[in-house]
Amino acid sequence: MSNVLVELSNAMAGAAEKAGASTVLVNARRRMPASGIAFAADLVLTANHVIEQEEGITVILSDGAEVPAKLAGRDPGSDLAVLRLEKALAKPAETSSEAKIGALVLALGRPSREGIEVSLGVISAVGGPVRTAHGSIDRFIRTDTTPFPGFSGGPLVDAEGRVIGLNTSGFGRGVGLTLPADYAWKVADQLTKHGSVQRGYLGIRSQGVELSAAVQKLLKREQAAGLLVVSVEEKSPAEVGGMIVGDILAGIDGQSVEDHDGLFARLSGDAVGKSLPVEILRGGQPQTLKIKIGARA
Repeated sequence: MSNVLVELSNAMAGAAEKAGASTVLVNARRRMPASGIAFAADLVLTANHVIEQEEGITVILSDGAEVPAKLAGRDPGSDLAVLRLEKALAKPAETSSEAKIGALVLALGRPSREGIEVSLGVISAVGGPVRTAHGSIDRFIRTDTTPFPGFSGGPLVDAEGRVIGLNTSGFGRGVGLTLPADYAWKVADQLTKHGSVQRGYLGIRSQGVELSAAVQKLLKREQAAGLLVVSVEEKSPAEVGGMIVGDILAGIDGQSVEDHDGLFARLSGDAVGKSLPVEILRGGQPQTLKIKIGARA
């Protein structure tokens, strides 16, 4: 007769071992080292706030090898940074975009040469977007795992050893959050290519307004709120694209915009430089403008 607890224990131990092969130690600050996740053989993703020095950075891999690394890019808004290894020796992590509330997860860190450390918990919430001190993040995962010292930059792992997010305590207030892997990997790609994250802007000032049931019917979706445009910057993407004061911004590129956090999320990353359909309400009637999203200075 099988023992369910033994099977579960073995499964979680196997998950920790699998993910641990891609969890590295990051030496980039004077005090305790932090952790990182290999997302390519020569690239490591970690938390931006643990990178206190840009010279003399080293990364210790799962086999104990110490490899010099250079900062490839950093983004305070998402608290993410990418390190490029001098030698392509790391084992890239396997990722998953599934983050189900109530699922068992492991938080991993490699805060010392002695090996990985692990904390068990469950996913307690999935939310976002949320404003940060330096920008915004599209989504976050919250768990009841224990963020031990040195865990920032390390992975949150599912029962199959797949990375579902990167853990960080860098948003302050003593709160640890997890950035979902699909979001973190997109940011990492931008940091690798450009050294920073491009954030878009329209050039408007706006305030939230409620949308009536009749207006929602015109939009053909349930959307409780939008953004009333109260000013438009001269020669801005919004003005060039035909937006005027009094318009109500309802959506960008097929996705609803109900508040300022939602607007920031729609304008991040790949949106910059693209001409996107922007849904507005003008005189109570829906219209679609084509606006080329600018880059925030």
